[in-house]
Amino acid sequence: MELVTGEGATKQRFLILHDYGMGGITVLEFDAAVLKQPGMYFGAGLDDPRLPALLLSAAARHALHPATRVAEDHSLISEIVVFGDLCFNVTINQQHTWSDSPPLGYFDSLLGPEWWLLAAIATLCLTTTVEMWSDGRGFSQELAGLRPLNTVQGFDPQPGSGTRVTFTIDGHNLPSSAAFPADLGSIDAHGPDCTATDGPGYVVIRDHRSDDQSSTRLAQVSSVRPRAAILTAPPTSERPAAIRALNP
Repeated sequence: MELVTGEGATKQRFLILHDYGMGGITVLEFDAAVLKQPGMYFGAGLDDPRLPALLLSAAARHALHPATRVAEDHSLISEIVVFGDLCFNVTINQQHTWSDSPPLGYFDSLLGPEWWLLAAIATLCLTTTVEMWSDGRGFSQELAGLRPLNTVQGFDPQPGSGTRVTFTIDGHNLPSSAAFPADLGSIDAHGPDCTATDGPGYVVIRDHRSDDQSSTRLAQVSSVRPRAAILTAPPTSERPAAIRALNP
């Protein structure tokens, strides 16, 4: 019998005492992992009424802090529009680099690891619509959760290049009081671990839940530094062309 000493012996005793081996390990697919432990991705579980607000925050943070192969932190201009208590979209002024069509990601969907946090949000949704466009070519797909309901479809896009994802959150497993907050300016677009310097990117969040539509521009500095005041987004006519093209 092989004798294990030191740290290895401690680990071996733990495995024996807890009967922990390969037979006890279950490999979960991405969407199953999110559904099992949403708190690991968003900071709250399905029984927490704060979850919708945290999903908005996750979308804003991911737009400002994308995968390194997509863009640098704080460089993309994005817009979030809230349509109802559990429905919103995020539009990202992203320069696509694919030549003919977007590569497929999770389960042959248009959401791949470069937008993994948006994919995690889709997992908690009844329906999700993904749209991507560049150089006059548009591609869209409908999802249920993160699973495609159809193949990628083409459409005539707006000018420029970007990505838009529209989410309808599944409220069946949430508390009856779960909804997006009334004060959308309180959404944190950075989180405690953001150390990136300020850049040209920002997120505008618009509330379309009533006739009295409002817009706020989320603070451009990280929460690890003193926060700037929440800024009211300028009128449509005064916004940069890039953001007007996102959600005219």
